[in-house]
Amino acid sequence: MTAIKKIQLGNNGPLVSKLGLGCMRMSSVWGSKAGDETESIATIQAALDSGINFLNTGDFYGAGHNELLVGKAIKGRRDDAFISVKFGGMVHNGQFIGMDFRPVAIKNFINYSLVRLGTEFIDLYQPCRMDGSVPVADIIGTVADLVKEGKVRHIGVSEITPAQLREANNVHPISALEIGYSLADRQIEAELLPVAKELSIAVVAFANTAEGLLTGTMTAPLAADAYQNHFPRFQGVNLIKNLEKVELLKQMANDKGVTPTQLAIAWVNQQGEHIMPLVSMSRRSRLPENTAAMEIVFSAEEMNLLNTHFAPGAIVGGTYLQR
Repeated sequence: MTAIKKIQLGNNGPLVSKLGLGCMRMSSVWGSKAGDETESIATIQAALDSGINFLNTGDFYGAGHNELLVGKAIKGRRDDAFISVKFGGMVHNGQFIGMDFRPVAIKNFINYSLVRLGTEFIDLYQPCRMDGSVPVADIIGTVADLVKEGKVRHIGVSEITPAQLREANNVHPISALEIGYSLADRQIEAELLPVAKELSIAVVAFANTAEGLLTGTMTAPLAADAYQNHFPRFQGVNLIKNLEKVELLKQMANDKGVTPTQLAIAWVNQQGEHIMPLVSMSRRSRLPENTAAMEIVFSAEEMNLLNTHFAPGAIVGGTYLQR
């Protein structure tokens, strides 16, 4: 299996795998059913065995189910894992109902996470999105207090503006920015990515296949129960136009003897040494394909073709990734 390279989180931060494992889809999200628990745990452990030590979860994924799952998977091998936890999201009956970033809430959330994960500390702790309801300084300052208490090792942020990122980093050094990034979602390239690079903040890039659009397996219309139907990108004429754009990715993948998914991951991987593709997997069978994607290289012509064909705005219709 492919040897996984390392990436440094922030200035003088820890070294973690340059490919991260997103655990969210192992639990019930957007009304879906939770995956097979035995297979999910085996997938996490297989990822750790392969050198993928960055595990991403959230305290609101499956109402705590995801953290419990990760906790079971890392039991007896805590030192093998680097655990990233998002907090602040509130979900009721499978529906997202808002966010809570009050300092008193954060201090409550952390303790529940520690119990569910079965650990004394969380490696990377981050608000799931800065929504303006609580000052950035209060949120990051509260997590900084948790660092002093030994409950958190490093601070991250997610879904944040360039100005908010600078403000957060002024309160306490930010190690990682988690944000959606793919060939289909490049709006962060104009301002947010340059700020992260300037501040030496690593980028944890999720949704590399743009909710399945770039896998090459999606067809129109989608099944009636597909969660993507909620987003304009996957509706009506938008979906038809977007799938036409994906044909080029499918052709390039065929020419290179790989899959469109692998190309989508590889493109993100090659955007910088400080950028980590965060890939969702719930089955061990996905590991070889996704890890092999980290070895794919593009010629200058291929990269130029992809960047031109998938220029910012080329994919029409929004998703929840857009602010």
